[in-house]
Amino acid sequence: MRSALILAALAALVSSPVMSQSASPSVPNAAPWDQPFLPPAPEWTGASRALLRDAADPWVTAFEADADHDFSPTYADTRAWFDRLDAASDLIRIEQFGVSPEGRPIYAVIASKDGAAFDPSKPVLLAQAGIHPGEIDGKDAGMMLLRDIAFYGKDDLLDRANLILIPILSVDGHERASAYSRPNQRGPRIQGWRNTGTNQNLNRDYLKLDQPEMRAVRGLILKYRPDLYVDIHVTDGMDYQYDVTYGYNGENGIYSRSPATAAWLDAAFKPAVNAALEAQGHIPGELVFGVDDNDPRAGLSDGGLGERFSNGWGSAAHVPTILIENHSLKPHEQRVLGAYVFLEQALRTLASNGADLRAAVAADSALRPAEIPANFEQDDQPSTTRAFKGIRYEMYDSPASGRREIRWLGEADSEVWNLPFYSSHPTLTLRRPEAYWVPSYRTDIIERLAAHGVVMEALDAPRTVSVEMLRLDDPTLATRANEGHVPVTVSSVTPERRDWTFAPGSVRVSTDQPLGDVVVLLLEPQSSESFFAWGLFPEVLSRVEYIEGYAIAPLAERMLAADPALKAEFEARLAADPAFAADGDARLQWFYERTPFYDDRYRLYPVGRET
Repeated sequence: MRSALILAALAALVSSPVMSQSASPSVPNAAPWDQPFLPPAPEWTGASRALLRDAADPWVTAFEADADHDFSPTYADTRAWFDRLDAASDLIRIEQFGVSPEGRPIYAVIASKDGAAFDPSKPVLLAQAGIHPGEIDGKDAGMMLLRDIAFYGKDDLLDRANLILIPILSVDGHERASAYSRPNQRGPRIQGWRNTGTNQNLNRDYLKLDQPEMRAVRGLILKYRPDLYVDIHVTDGMDYQYDVTYGYNGENGIYSRSPATAAWLDAAFKPAVNAALEAQGHIPGELVFGVDDNDPRAGLSDGGLGERFSNGWGSAAHVPTILIENHSLKPHEQRVLGAYVFLEQALRTLASNGADLRAAVAADSALRPAEIPANFEQDDQPSTTRAFKGIRYEMYDSPASGRREIRWLGEADSEVWNLPFYSSHPTLTLRRPEAYWVPSYRTDIIERLAAHGVVMEALDAPRTVSVEMLRLDDPTLATRANEGHVPVTVSSVTPERRDWTFAPGSVRVSTDQPLGDVVVLLLEPQSSESFFAWGLFPEVLSRVEYIEGYAIAPLAERMLAADPALKAEFEARLAADPAFAADGDARLQWFYERTPFYDDRYRLYPVGRET
């Protein structure tokens, strides 16, 4: 009973369009977390409110029916609403494409005039909501848009394009719902949990493909080959005036693995979408992140270009991908309506310019760069400045933190800020081999590559191949787990030419394919996005067999006597490294490593390079 009262009290509070830090409690004796603590939201009266339907409408969504437009329905209620829409409209059908770890169907809602098979001449928009289920704006916006396509005069959107909506990708996280999921976000008042039922963040899984949800969505993408993939989130971080921010790798000429696609998004997509949003009272902005949470004017960054995220993966896989981050401090109503306008205009732009986008994708897919930049980090110095629409703020002395903290005031700053902008740069360049050879016993790696859609040649008989194997010079295990793995880094490798026999079931993975960049990023151990970096090859870090001191000491003495060059190398090491010279075990280990008794496969990465 007490839990129900607390949830009811919080629902009344957080649904308010203004939650001031200095507001007085609305509920006497309520716990502090059930009182307003977020900064106020600027007043908003956007024209897109005309998209809302009255609560009496037979096709009203739960979001619209809520008096404060601050509610998002459960998984079961969302599915029931879509089932009813599917039954009532020939334009709508539901397709299950996966099952979650907790056994819930993962489904997409497809809107098309083509029947069961798409007209291949029509571009396809795939919109994904709920990869982080607390950030669920896309689900509520998609419900409204699909309803309006089916019944309220917007079926023309399907004349020259098709729409696939994933309303909830992380269905288990969606159902771990409460009023206490996202303390930095204004609504909906009941929110899903960021991670999955197995405590994984799906927007870190685009390359390693650990989770069934991500393998399922990759399968859906391979089936329908969307021309544009829109991943809808809600951001955290600094306050600002923009309510819909979005970005893609390669924006404004910054590095991209799909430069022609990025140029199309810059020239054709972004101006059309921004104009549509502005016409409906929204303030669109580029996807940027503050570099200092306590100093909003310190600058902005692109947030990194990693391929574990949707936009980074899309650039490497040549799937045009946009990451939307609606602003967390704007009311849920404002964010949902912004997502609606974005998706509607995306369909219209695909209908009018889809052929040019397909040509850009084809050009990018034909690229085979000899060198692949990787492991991006933020620049030390800004590359340019950005005009930025900020929110007024003040600093105050916090008795809780004992330092100066920021207080956002909920008022648009009339001054446009000109902020330094920090791009990202690669810290590693990978050489593109002709192919990789993956041994048959690593069925898990082969399965992940197959899930990506990578083309492979499987051996049906043993084959001896001259390959380059990599000796890992300095592998280092992380001190804590990340996404269910213990990551490994290696900054230096030594190539070794070997004639290696690969057993039946082993695969040759050519890099001469559209997913060749993805292959390199996954199979080069120095890549921070690789299977090795995620800790999927721990066996190579275990050394087998040892030698006792009574055996290696006399052997080492004979080695010194027989090999003057070895003797000189040893003496140089003694002179240069006093700690080594004082460590008898280390000295004997040095000799052991130079004998044929030493484990030849210790730190030898088992994936071969064909060069």
